[in-house]
Amino acid sequence: MTLTPSRRGLWLRVLDLPAVRRNDGLRSFLVATWLGWQIESNWADPFLFAIYSVVRPLASVMILVVMYSVITQGAFSQPIFPYIYLGNALYILVGQIITGVSWAIIDDREHYRVAKHLYTAPISGYTYLFGRGVARLIIGTISVGITVGFGMAVFKLPIRPAAIDWPLLLASTALGVAALAGLGLIIGAWTMTMARHFWSVGEAVSGAMYLFTGAIFPIDILPAWLRWIGFIFPVTYWLEAARRALLGPGAAGFTTFAAFSNAALLGILAAFTAALLIGSVFFYRWALDNAKEKGLLDMESGY
Repeated sequence: MTLTPSRRGLWLRVLDLPAVRRNDGLRSFLVATWLGWQIESNWADPFLFAIYSVVRPLASVMILVVMYSVITQGAFSQPIFPYIYLGNALYILVGQIITGVSWAIIDDREHYRVAKHLYTAPISGYTYLFGRGVARLIIGTISVGITVGFGMAVFKLPIRPAAIDWPLLLASTALGVAALAGLGLIIGAWTMTMARHFWSVGEAVSGAMYLFTGAIFPIDILPAWLRWIGFIFPVTYWLEAARRALLGPGAAGFTTFAAFSNAALLGILAAFTAALLIGSVFFYRWALDNAKEKGLLDMESGY
């Protein structure tokens, strides 16, 4: 998916804007975003990539739907079904963002073998990783939209655009995505310091959160001594707020969050987001210095 001359000219004009030229972080972010999109989409022609972008999320959600149908004998009208369906759809963003940054580290070091050049060049490595993660965010957002639209059309999810609490949805999603970006940067920086067994770090973290954050079943179902784990992840609060915004009064209510108002959910989510973003800055700096000192930037594991 190469750039046409007109698109290339537009992109160059954006990079040549005075505000962009004067800001190393912004320039690094924009170039990394473009680079990430090229890497994610350049393996196929646009038509095939579009088909893949549609089929992949639908195939994933249909596995869950078939399992639910078998267990409940097709009880799609129960409030728990939209709860599960939306949790699975929204969780696509979690996997894409968290694994996107760590895979950027792995790709640059193991596949393209340019990590040592990138992190010794006069660019902002932190915003570069942010930009690489944005490409995954774009793909994930498209997948979420397709999955939710499919659910509304086929399974009659009780979502009405006019009844959606848009301020709650937009605020919670913005905070949730920012929190995931901070967490993804921490995991990516951690990957940078690892010499072996780093391939599945992002997937392991997102997989663990899939179990404990109420993505496909309420936290109430977990044993009492495990429920507290769900409260230490920002994803838990984002999913609850997003479900409330999309489903309104039809959202399945569970005792775990009965005492939490919408404002409380947003407040907790904002605190997590600030802590993760600030923590990611310091952790990235430590990880980069550690990787340089141990010679891990130019190391190739051969995996």
